[in-house]
Amino acid sequence: MATHTVRRAVIPAGGLDNGFLPAAKAVPMEMLPLVDRPLIQYAVEEARAAGIEDIVIVTGRGKGTIEDHFDCAVELEDSLRRNGKRGALAAIEDSCPRSGTIAYIRQQQPLGLTHALWCARHFVGREPFAVLLPDEVFLAKAPCLAQMATAYRRVGGNLVAVMPASRGHATRHGAIVGRRRDDGLLAASGVDVRPASRAEPTRWAAVGRYIFDATTIDCLDPAGSLAFADVLTRCIADGALHGYAFAGRHFDCSDALGLFEANIAFTLARTEFAPTARNLLVRYAHLASDANRLEPADSTALRVPA
Repeated sequence: MATHTVRRAVIPAGGLDNGFLPAAKAVPMEMLPLVDRPLIQYAVEEARAAGIEDIVIVTGRGKGTIEDHFDCAVELEDSLRRNGKRGALAAIEDSCPRSGTIAYIRQQQPLGLTHALWCARHFVGREPFAVLLPDEVFLAKAPCLAQMATAYRRVGGNLVAVMPASRGHATRHGAIVGRRRDDGLLAASGVDVRPASRAEPTRWAAVGRYIFDATTIDCLDPAGSLAFADVLTRCIADGALHGYAFAGRHFDCSDALGLFEANIAFTLARTEFAPTARNLLVRYAHLASDANRLEPADSTALRVPA
């Protein structure tokens, strides 16, 4: 019997990190910091907040630090405990999932997103499952996946987080064609990968959160030759695929400027950092304005006063 409760999630993290070289040569892009925690921790925390019980992270060559991050650090925790660093100790303990709730599968070749999901097929089994792309983060009162899980309990099928497609830009994972209803859902009628050439109210960019019926695994192939947009197209052909217009802001952290913007937004959302961060932004805005009137070689213009 079909179930509309999502207990399992897949986090693909085995791809090449070309957008962050040379920084990601030895440090996985998923471990780059967003404020005070790595990108992938946001995905894990979002999954847990949505009621996900079991998570599998699909890793790749050179990504062992992801496993280390979610492991216990006994020596560090003992040191923090002895020195009375209760806040830091709590942050470390909160970042470590309970034993048996997180697993890892190696994607031996970086053959793309659909291949990463195929690698997780035995973990998923015959249940609906969520997919969270760790280089896409969301700033929202209710986590994006939690919003989607609530909607999924009503409609089932396949659910894709969407936002209005930006004019003149191609989407990373395809755009869903459909019209939004009053409940935030849209029934998809097609998938488009073209850049938007004009304002198209029926074209919504698919972003990094998905809930799939178990039968979606049957659409994948071990060669990884199927584009992710084609998987969404098959979901439409096989039955229901709904877009979900989430409440919140989306940040694509797959390149340096995207991560920079996310760091600004997430820092300003933290009450302990926001006042100082605002002052710094004002200071640098003035410095940048002054630098525009100077010769590019004069680097002293960007020197922050003591």
